Amino acid sequence: MNKKTALILLVAVAALTAGLMTQRAMRTTGDIVETAKPLDFSFPDASDKMQSLNQWHGKVLVINFWATWCAPCLKEIPEFIKLQAEYQDRGLQFIGVAIEDKQPVLDYLQRIAVNYPVLIAGDAGIGLTQQLGNVIGAVPFTVVVDRNGQLVFRQPGELSADKLLEVVTPLIAAK
Repeated sequence: MNKKTALILLVAVAALTAGLMTQRAMRTTGDIVETAKPLDFSFPDASDKMQSLNQWHGKVLVINFWATWCAPCLKEIPEFIKLQAEYQDRGLQFIGVAIEDKQPVLDYLQRIAVNYPVLIAGDAGIGLTQQLGNVIGAVPFTVVVDRNGQLVFRQPGELSADKLLEVVTPLIAAK
């Protein structure tokens, strides 16, 4: 076997392996999960005030990791704004976690009236998404946490309002 053939074979095997790993990871889309301990983290908001996830304990949380440069992220946010307004009185709380620098987030928030807390995590947010099961590094990445602080659902990639309601409706009904 000559060098060119060996190189082509090596690239093909690498591509196949990457494809299989991606396919396996994509099966985690929309996973229902259970965690051993309540989820907790803290990041600053747009005013640089540290916000702990614990302050929303007792609510069903939809935590959306996003960035201003991410088109699917920006597509989800208007739906999340509507759902926050509609379901906040039933104990549903959206939290946006921006995985970028503060200034682009501030610029975006000046254009779009987001009615839920937006925290600015920068690169630390990327690490947190990986800890939460974002094995493919997808953005957006959304998790749902029940009233007891337990991670119960995760979605790498865009999340439809219908799918989100399918997950949160039983959680907000249970008190």
